[in-house]
Amino acid sequence: GNLTLFTQLAETSRREALDLMSVHAEHMGANAVVGMRYDSNEIADGITEMLAYGTAVVIEGPDAA
Repeated sequence: GNLTLFTQLAETSRREALDLMSVHAEHMGANAVVGMRYDSNEIADGITEMLAYGTAVVIEGPDAA
């Protein structure tokens, strides 16, 4: 079955990891991230870290973000 509370917690963790990655990329002067991935690791019983990573890039041209 679907564990609603766990699903909501996982989605919140993914959103926070994505937001933090985006802020880091912006601070580096990037306007996009390519090759983005999520990863999670259990660091202790009941404690899991969620990571979002990718390559910060600057896209140039008429359609740039």
